[in-house]
This record gives sequence, structure tokens and C-alpha cells, in this order.
Amino acid sequence: MGGSKAPENIPEEVTEDDEAIFSRITSIELNPEQQERITSPSATYPLEKSLLGIHWHPESVPLELILRRVSEMFPRACESLLIPTQHNVLMSCNEFSGVEVDCYSSGFNQKVQLLIHFKNENLAHADVFKSMLRHTFKYRSSQLFDYIHAITSPNEEWISKAAEDTGSGQSMVHFVQIIVKKIKTLLDRHAGDIPEDALKNKLIRNFFDEYRPVYGDRLINRAQLYLTAIKQIVKSHFSNQYFYETAEVIEEARSLNAGIVIPHPEQFWPILLANYDVDGYEVWNPQSRRYTEFLISVLNENNKNRRPGQKQLLIFMGDDTHMSEKIKPPGIQDPAKAGREIGLQPAWNDFSVCKQLICGNIDKAGVILEYRNRLLG
Repeated sequence: MGGSKAPENIPEEVTEDDEAIFSRITSIELNPEQQERITSPSATYPLEKSLLGIHWHPESVPLELILRRVSEMFPRACESLLIPTQHNVLMSCNEFSGVEVDCYSSGFNQKVQLLIHFKNENLAHADVFKSMLRHTFKYRSSQLFDYIHAITSPNEEWISKAAEDTGSGQSMVHFVQIIVKKIKTLLDRHAGDIPEDALKNKLIRNFFDEYRPVYGDRLINRAQLYLTAIKQIVKSHFSNQYFYETAEVIEEARSLNAGIVIPHPEQFWPILLANYDVDGYEVWNPQSRRYTEFLISVLNENNKNRRPGQKQLLIFMGDDTHMSEKIKPPGIQDPAKAGREIGLQPAWNDFSVCKQLICGNIDKAGVILEYRNRLLG
């Protein structure tokens, strides 16, 4: 097998530098430079009057800093709806709370996500829903340890396939294994002290990125390619049966008068046919925009055929912003993710998309007003 030649004399024990890296990437405290990155956006949109943000992830960034950024970006927005949707963890912003929930649709055998939004007062009796989220969060976090185990106690079949698919030689396989063993040691050493939000697959990616000054971009890029291949194999073998059924999650959320939106449906097409009890669909976000006009036309047609008394399905656009990407040094940011911004959804102003929106008598201000009223219900 070919590929970049990885260094051979790598210290296998955890060093002080490794400890410092681990502390840095798991810390929830932002230094002044990171705070400056959040509060100083590179662009502003003074002509934007309506601000819709119902699909974004604060991660480790304080809401106060996020709201300062949004205010800087959209200084003249006079109507807004901003609701955070952390993965499987409820978070509140002003009068609303939100979460993006992993669940399982057995009818078409696929994991899906739901964006669920609440008026804060409706969470007073949400013990069951919160317990469901807690279970889902714990199970989803366990994938990180499956990922680590696949490398440190190698599943030879998976390792061979990932190496072959990415052209990674034995030296690269060995290099990655040594570093991931260090990560495992550090996780064990600091168990109980690590913020729960840090226990995600991207912990491994972030740890390797910190080695760029030592080993160079080319080698780390090759390592990340190989790691991604292993991660995809692990994900494909991660059982969905321990997630709650989509219908169960919807039923519990509706009992709390929640609003429900299906994000990026093109990632799990059959959900369009499942006829779930939802308020609407996200027809565009930065990673799901190939079928925007088609999705709008489908929803327009569906709304024409709604029964009397049925609420119209709403059309949303989401930015899917991951705020922790913005606190990284620019040199190790994922440009695609770092470029996303809360409330920045240019498709609303795309002439081709606007044709379909007009056919359904849809605009962003109207969606904000209608969905807010449903949540306040």
C-alpha cells in the first residue's frame, strides 16, 4: 500500500505536550483570542430585516458571545426567531428552547434527526422527554469509544479496508494507532472531569489537528483521511435499535406542545413519505441544497391538498452552524463548516428559489411569525 510515509520513532507514552493538547481541545473555557473570533464576524448584513435561526449548535461557545456575534452581523433585524439545537441536549435562548434529536425510523430502517422547539414554560413537566434525551446522548456518545476501540484493539478487517480505500501504508496505520492509544489513555486518566459535550468523534480529529505544527499538514491530512474511512465503517455498524423510534419522540414532544421540523430531508428521503406529525421541513442548508426547489414544490403541492383544519407545512432553511469550529485557529478550521453563520440563508434571495416560494405564498418573515405563534400557542 502506498501513501505518505509516517514517522517511525513516535513516543508511545503520553507526553506533557499531549496533556496540554487534550486539555485545550476539551476545555469549555474560551481564551480572549477565541472570544474575539466569536464576537467579530468577518461580514455583516445590514439590509437583512428578518432573522431565522432554528438549526444551530452552540457547542462549547457561551450564548452571550453568540448573540453578540449575531447582533453584529444583522444590526437591523427587526423580527427574529433564534433557537439553539444542540445535539441531544436541550438549550434555551430567551423565551424558547430547542434540541436536535437522533432517532430511528424502523419503517425504512434509518437513523434520522428531528429539530424540536419549545416555549420554555412547556418544559416544566418534561421529565420523560429529558430522560429520553439523556439516554440518546449517552448512547450516541458511546460511538466515540467504538471508534477508538476499532483502532486500538484493531478490527483487522475494518483497518485493512480503510487502509486500502485511502492508500494508507503500514507506517500510517501504526502512526494513527499510537496517537489514538494516547487519546484513550487521556480519556481514562481524566474520566469524570471531561465535559460531556467533548465526548464526540470529532475529539479524535481535533487532537490530530493539534499535531500539524509538529508533523505538517500533508501527513495529518493523510491521517485524517484514513481516520474518516474508519469512522464511516464504525458508523455503518453502529446499531440504530437503541435510539427511540421517531414516532415515539414526536408523540412525547407533541404532548409538551413542541414544534417539530425535519432537517435536511435529502439525507433520509423516505421520511418525506412517512407522514409524520411535524410543522415543516428544512429545504435548504449549507450541506443539503441540491433539491431545494423540488422540495419546495412538493410541500406546496402537499399544502394544497391538506384537509380542512390541518395546519400548513412550513418551509424552513437552516444554517446548521457549529460554533466550536469558529474558535479554532484559522489554519485548522474546516472551511465549509467555519463559513456557516447563524441566520445566513442566501437561498431565500435566490431568484430560482423565490419562484417556488412565491407559488406557495411563502416568505421568511411569514414563516417566523407563524412558527413563533405555534410555539407560543
